[in-house]
Amino acid sequence: MPRFKLTIEYDGAPFRGWQVQENDLTVQGVLEQAAKALCGEAVRVHGAGRTDAGVHAKGQVAHIDLAKPFRTDQVRDAMNAHLRPHPVAVLSAELVPETFEARFSAIRRHYLYRIVNRRADLTLALGQAWRVPKPLDTDAMHAAAQQLLGRHDFTTFRAAECQAKSPEKTLDQLDVVRHGDVVSVITSARSFLHNQVRSMVGSLVWVGEGRWSKADLKRALDAKDRTACGPVAPPDGLYLMRVDY
Repeated sequence: MPRFKLTIEYDGAPFRGWQVQENDLTVQGVLEQAAKALCGEAVRVHGAGRTDAGVHAKGQVAHIDLAKPFRTDQVRDAMNAHLRPHPVAVLSAELVPETFEARFSAIRRHYLYRIVNRRADLTLALGQAWRVPKPLDTDAMHAAAQQLLGRHDFTTFRAAECQAKSPEKTLDQLDVVRHGDVVSVITSARSFLHNQVRSMVGSLVWVGEGRWSKADLKRALDAKDRTACGPVAPPDGLYLMRVDY
């Protein structure tokens, strides 16, 4: 049975997240409907990560097994035709070995969190970024962020409902970069805890606003206590950019 690796882009705003939920619109759900329309039978779409409601993707990865040996361009184009008008697009389809697993074969996941740091309301970026009206010291944010690199117990930055077996993760990158009014928080790791990126971003914004110091962020990490976390950034600005294999 041929296995296809799909690279997928989507606007998360209309969806209740990635994972199929009864009576709710989800990214996985509409992809499975499109796959069924393609091949005429139920198909499970296995994703590299379960993005939350409102979170976007430019490079989500999934795999599907199809009973027929379709060409890769047929899989891409037919699924896209059946996905319309949902804001989901299959960017590419590739034949991969049966041993390939979108989730378990991944060696690194890359996320971008996009902040627009201005007083004026969002127009074109509405639903695509977090507007923070107070001026942010992005140098202070970046310096504080470097304390979170490496292997730590990230309980402070973990959602209460997180199902991961361990709160320990190894963070490979956490950079804060400004281009005009746009502040990008760029992070990568093999895997993340539920709400970890949004929790780290919210706490870094407190550093940028001057409410927290670099030492305050370190104390929050060391507390290993969810109540020590700053605000959780909204989902609007979060993008799953790429998954490495």
